[in-house]
Formats: sequence, C-alpha cells, structure tokens
Amino acid sequence: MKINPNTLQLAYQEAIQFAKKHYENFPVVTFLIQKKLRKDVAIIYWFARTADDIADEGKFSVEQRLEQLAWLEKRLQNLLNGIFADKFDYALAETIKERKLSQIYFFKLLKAFRSDILFNKFQDYSDLQAYCDNSANPIGRLILELHDIRDQKVLKLSDNICTALQLTNFYQDFKFDIQKGRNYIPLNDLARFGLNEVNFTDPALRIKFCEVMKYQIERTKNLFLDGEELLKYLPKKLKIEIVWTILGGRKILEKIEALKCNVIKTRPSLKKYEIILLLLKSYNYAKRFS
Repeated sequence: MKINPNTLQLAYQEAIQFAKKHYENFPVVTFLIQKKLRKDVAIIYWFARTADDIADEGKFSVEQRLEQLAWLEKRLQNLLNGIFADKFDYALAETIKERKLSQIYFFKLLKAFRSDILFNKFQDYSDLQAYCDNSANPIGRLILELHDIRDQKVLKLSDNICTALQLTNFYQDFKFDIQKGRNYIPLNDLARFGLNEVNFTDPALRIKFCEVMKYQIERTKNLFLDGEELLKYLPKKLKIEIVWTILGGRKILEKIEALKCNVIKTRPSLKKYEIILLLLKSYNYAKRFS
C-alpha cells in the first residue's frame, strides 16, 4: 500500500474508534491511559480483537478460520518486515518499533486463538495456565512495556493478574462457551468432585457442579491476591486502571457465587452503575500501594 503523511494518524484514529465500539467488561481506551499511549493501546486491541473475531465470530468452518488466522499471522510477519497490507498494519508496526515491544507476544496471541479454533480439553490446571500464558498474559506484558516496565518480577506479577482475569472471563461466559463445545474447567478438577466431561451440566448434579466451580473461584481469587504486588510498580493512572479491572473481576466472581454458581444457565455481568462505583472505589484502593 502507499504510505502518505496522513495514513498513520488516520489508522490510529480508526483503531481508537474501533476499540470504543466493541464490548468488554470495561472500556478499552479510557481517560486513565496516558494520552500519548491511547493510540498504541487501541492498535494492539485492534490486532487482538481481529484475531478473536476470526476465532469466534461468524459461521465459518474450522478450516476457514484457520486460513484466516494464518493470513493474519502472515500479515504480522510482513508488517514486522516493513510490508503493509493496510494502514492498520502500518500503525501496529510503528507502535511495536516506537515502544520497543516484544514481538513474541503477538505471536503468542495468535497461538491462543488457534487453540480456540482447535479446542482441546484441559486435563489439568497446568494445561489451563499454559493456555493463559498465550491468551491473556501477553496483553498485560505489552501494557507494561508501553510504560517501559520490563522487570521480570513485575511481569510475573502481571501474569497472575491477567490469568485471574482470563479465568474469571471463562466462568462469566461459561453458558456460551459450553454451547460452542468449550469447557474451561480441567477434567481432573471435575473428577475431584465426582463429575466428568459428559455429566457436569446435568441439572441433577448441580450441587457437585457448584462445588467444583467454587474451587475454581477460590483459586482465581488467590491469583488476584498473588498478583496485587504488581500495583506497587505502576504509575498512578495505570495503577487505578488495573485496580479498576481487578475489582471488576472480583465483582464478577461474587456474582457467580450469588447465583449459586449457576453459570450454565445465567451469564453474570456488571451494570453501568456498578462499573462507575468500582471506578470510584479504585482510587482509594490504589492508595494502599503507593
């Protein structure tokens, strides 16, 4: 494609609008993100969301989804070598170069989305952790790199938070995932509570399912706690942003417990006023880590 002086600015502007239009538990590009970094967050989101939509949206076959994802991976390889299919490729290349981002994280994301398409059951928790290492943790690490935070200890703390958020999202979206044939509860955990991959959705075994779900929730809560030290290493606005996200994740877990873990039938979500209240709470909570 031809590059002109306005191409980069236009790509970033459209990426920001793209991020604002897509639904997430929280806004993607908020006032808490440094103004100079909002375009970079938006273009990273554009890439991740594009890959996610390939894996999950539309009525494409497995083969078609894999082909589209392979096409996106080829685009990624090309843009890293200065070959751009469109203005978004150009903007992503510029962000990676300007912010000195680790390229491996983008390839890890694609690996995770490929795993979604070729879904395999998780035998134990370590399998689930390995998935999150590709699907969630790269996003946290990229956000830290945008803020020039690259210490390995801090990155590991971020991994705890990102994995906890990913697991929370799995439990929140459980109703829809099982309709797609995806179960994110490890089979060993189901067996621990007398369930298996065939009967765990049986209404007659709901008490046992609630027990196994509570076990998942408790482990996820502990991950949030294990990662909270991350907040000590973040600049003020990013700290509030991450606290806001953590509190939102914890609130979803509370809602699941309030539903008596009936995520097979109901998807818990945050209401707009709850999101605002959590934001206000975030300011005081963040002060603990000053």
